Amino acid sequence: MSPGVFVALCLAGGVGAAMRFVVDGLVRSRVRSPFPWGTAVINVSGSFILGFLTGLAASALLTPQWVLVLGTGLMGGYTTFSTASIETVRLIQEREWVMAFSNGILVLVATVAVGFGGLWLGSVL
Repeated sequence: MSPGVFVALCLAGGVGAAMRFVVDGLVRSRVRSPFPWGTAVINVSGSFILGFLTGLAASALLTPQWVLVLGTGLMGGYTTFSTASIETVRLIQEREWVMAFSNGILVLVATVAVGFGGLWLGSVL
Protein backbone atom coordinates (compact mmCIF):
# COMPACT_ATOMS: atom_id res chain seq x y z
CA MET A 1 0.00 0.00 0.00
CA SER A 2 1.37 3.37 -0.98
CA PRO A 3 1.66 6.18 1.57
CA GLY A 4 -0.99 8.16 -0.34
CA VAL A 5 -3.50 5.31 -0.17
CA PHE A 6 -2.74 4.88 3.53
CA VAL A 7 -3.39 8.57 4.24
CA ALA A 8 -6.58 8.50 2.15
CA LEU A 9 -7.77 5.38 3.99
CA CYS A 10 -7.17 7.04 7.36
CA LEU A 11 -8.94 10.23 6.32
CA ALA A 12 -11.85 8.24 4.91
CA GLY A 13 -12.16 6.36 8.21
CA GLY A 14 -12.45 9.68 10.02
CA VAL A 15 -15.06 10.93 7.55
CA GLY A 16 -16.99 7.66 7.97
CA ALA A 17 -16.98 8.03 11.75
CA ALA A 18 -18.22 11.61 11.44
CA MET A 19 -20.96 10.44 9.05
CA ARG A 20 -22.00 7.80 11.61
CA PHE A 21 -22.23 10.48 14.30
CA VAL A 22 -24.37 12.73 12.09
CA VAL A 23 -26.70 9.97 10.85
CA ASP A 24 -27.18 8.56 14.35
CA GLY A 25 -27.98 12.03 15.67
CA LEU A 26 -30.48 12.69 12.87
CA VAL A 27 -32.25 9.37 13.44
CA ARG A 28 -32.30 9.81 17.24
CA SER A 29 -33.76 13.30 16.90
CA ARG A 30 -36.63 11.97 14.80
CA VAL A 31 -37.33 8.56 16.35
CA ARG A 32 -37.92 8.22 20.08
CA SER A 33 -37.61 4.55 20.93
CA PRO A 34 -35.54 2.29 23.16
CA PHE A 35 -34.67 0.39 19.97
CA PRO A 36 -31.35 1.64 18.52
CA TRP A 37 -32.71 2.74 15.16
CA GLY A 38 -29.72 4.94 14.40
CA THR A 39 -27.24 2.08 14.61
CA ALA A 40 -29.57 -0.19 12.64
CA VAL A 41 -29.93 2.38 9.83
CA ILE A 42 -26.18 2.94 9.77
CA ASN A 43 -25.29 -0.75 9.63
CA VAL A 44 -27.93 -1.62 7.03
CA SER A 45 -27.05 1.29 4.75
CA GLY A 46 -23.32 0.69 5.23
CA SER A 47 -23.71 -2.98 4.35
CA PHE A 48 -25.52 -2.07 1.15
CA ILE A 49 -22.85 0.44 0.18
CA LEU A 50 -20.02 -1.98 0.97
CA GLY A 51 -21.73 -4.69 -1.08
CA PHE A 52 -22.14 -2.22 -3.93
CA LEU A 53 -18.46 -1.22 -3.79
CA THR A 54 -17.44 -4.88 -3.75
CA GLY A 55 -19.64 -5.54 -6.78
CA LEU A 56 -18.06 -2.63 -8.61
CA ALA A 57 -14.62 -3.99 -7.79
CA ALA A 58 -15.61 -7.48 -8.97
CA SER A 59 -16.71 -5.91 -12.26
CA ALA A 60 -13.37 -4.08 -12.48
CA LEU A 61 -15.14 -0.71 -12.29
CA LEU A 62 -13.37 0.19 -9.05
CA THR A 63 -9.66 -0.26 -8.39
CA PRO A 64 -8.38 -2.15 -5.34
CA GLN A 65 -7.04 1.14 -3.95
CA TRP A 66 -10.51 2.71 -4.08
CA VAL A 67 -12.00 -0.37 -2.44
CA LEU A 68 -9.51 0.07 0.40
CA VAL A 69 -10.24 3.77 0.81
CA LEU A 70 -14.02 3.63 0.40
CA GLY A 71 -14.74 0.13 1.72
CA THR A 72 -12.25 -0.31 4.54
CA GLY A 73 -11.81 3.37 5.37
CA LEU A 74 -15.12 5.12 4.80
CA MET A 75 -17.51 2.22 5.44
CA GLY A 76 -15.29 0.82 8.21
CA GLY A 77 -15.56 4.15 9.99
CA TYR A 78 -19.26 4.47 9.23
CA THR A 79 -20.56 1.05 10.28
CA THR A 80 -20.32 -0.24 13.82
CA PHE A 81 -20.68 -3.87 14.82
CA SER A 82 -19.43 -3.26 18.36
CA THR A 83 -22.07 -0.62 19.10
CA ALA A 84 -24.79 -2.92 17.76
CA SER A 85 -23.53 -5.69 20.06
CA ILE A 86 -23.48 -3.45 23.12
CA GLU A 87 -26.95 -2.13 22.33
CA THR A 88 -28.24 -5.70 22.08
CA VAL A 89 -26.72 -6.51 25.48
CA ARG A 90 -28.27 -3.34 26.91
CA LEU A 91 -31.70 -4.37 25.62
CA ILE A 92 -31.27 -7.83 27.18
CA GLN A 93 -30.31 -6.23 30.50
CA GLU A 94 -33.45 -4.10 30.30
CA ARG A 95 -35.48 -7.26 29.55
CA GLU A 96 -36.56 -5.86 26.19
CA TRP A 97 -36.53 -9.34 24.66
CA VAL A 98 -38.26 -8.58 21.35
CA MET A 99 -36.13 -5.51 20.69
CA ALA A 100 -32.97 -7.41 21.68
CA PHE A 101 -33.85 -10.24 19.30
CA SER A 102 -34.72 -7.76 16.55
CA ASN A 103 -31.46 -5.89 17.00
CA GLY A 104 -29.32 -8.99 17.40
CA ILE A 105 -30.80 -11.24 14.73
CA LEU A 106 -33.13 -9.35 12.42
CA VAL A 107 -30.74 -6.46 11.84
CA LEU A 108 -27.98 -9.00 11.15
CA VAL A 109 -30.19 -10.73 8.57
CA ALA A 110 -31.08 -7.36 7.03
CA THR A 111 -27.44 -6.28 6.75
CA VAL A 112 -26.47 -9.53 5.02
CA ALA A 113 -29.47 -9.31 2.67
CA VAL A 114 -28.79 -5.71 1.63
CA GLY A 115 -25.09 -6.53 1.34
CA PHE A 116 -26.00 -9.19 -1.23
CA GLY A 117 -28.32 -6.69 -2.92
CA GLY A 118 -25.55 -4.11 -3.16
CA LEU A 119 -23.13 -6.75 -4.42
CA TRP A 120 -25.60 -7.77 -7.11
CA LEU A 121 -26.29 -4.19 -8.13
CA GLY A 122 -22.59 -3.33 -8.31
CA SER A 123 -21.92 -6.47 -10.33
CA VAL A 124 -24.54 -5.77 -13.01
CA LEU A 125 -23.36 -2.26 -13.82
